[in-house]
Parts: sequence; C-alpha cells; structure tokens
Amino acid sequence: MKTTQRQLSSSFTKLCERLSSFRNNEDNIRDLEAVFAYMDANRDGRISAEELKKSFNTLGDQLSDEEAEAAVKLSDIDGDGMLDFEEFAQLIKGNDEYTEEEKKGKMMEAFRMYINEGEDCITPRSLKTMLMKLGESRTSDDCVVMIKAFDLNDDGVLSFDEFANMMMR
Repeated sequence: MKTTQRQLSSSFTKLCERLSSFRNNEDNIRDLEAVFAYMDANRDGRISAEELKKSFNTLGDQLSDEEAEAAVKLSDIDGDGMLDFEEFAQLIKGNDEYTEEEKKGKMMEAFRMYINEGEDCITPRSLKTMLMKLGESRTSDDCVVMIKAFDLNDDGVLSFDEFANMMMR
C-alpha cells in the first residue's frame, strides 16, 4: 500500500516534469496555453482542483482529491481557490522564484487546511473532516491507511515535516 500511495502522490510531479519543456521558452507558450485550455473544462479561465483531477484521469494518471486541492492551494496566489493561467504557468515552472521561507509558508498554509483547530498535526479525524468538506466521504479506517503511507515515525499522525515530505515527492 505504501508504494501505491507514493506513486499516486508523484503523479502531479510527473505532469510538471512532462511540461517542464515549456519553461522559459517563449515559442512553447502557445502549447502551455493549450494545455491550460484543455484542463479548464468549463472555460472560465481558471482550473479548479476538480478539473485538475479529471485531467489527470483523462491522461491516465490518478490524482487524489487531497493532492489536487493541495496543488491548487500551493499555487493559488490570489487566494480564489483556482488556478488562472499565470498561476498555472508558475506551477509548471516550479517554485524557483520563491525563497525557501516563502515555500515553507505556502506549504504551511496547505498543511493547516488539514488540521483541526488546536492541533499541530494531521490526524485521521482531521483528514476525514477535510475530505468531507471536499465532497469525498472516507471511513476512519481509510484515513488511517492514507496517513500510515506517509507517517515516517509511525505515531499515527502526520507532522508538518511528514506532510512536506509527502508533497515534495
């Protein structure tokens, strides 16, 4: 199970690697725009986490709801919960333009989405709550399994460092 979860988590990274040829190459900007337009299923000029997930399915990869939400959250500069073209392009280019402190701050924002008030880690209960907010119903046992896949110290919860490690795969 651990290997499967880690492979799924790397789907988003793999897409960015595939599209990395678009980096800083003005001739390929139209191709990047075409990819963006393809992913923007409802043609509103923004890509939602759901559209990102569906695009992955169409491309033959799997992206979980939580991975899609986290990807959008990490790249959503204006805070509208969606990726416009500029944010999408920045996502593909990578976070090279951010300082390490800014990257850590963005990661912490995404991490906080999954923790309950007063807690400092992602618990099965807090993960289940967040997934319900995202419209995905999971059992407590499912959430335990998801956490276990990335729980490096086997304490049953995800610390910020474990979360960051998961997101960097």
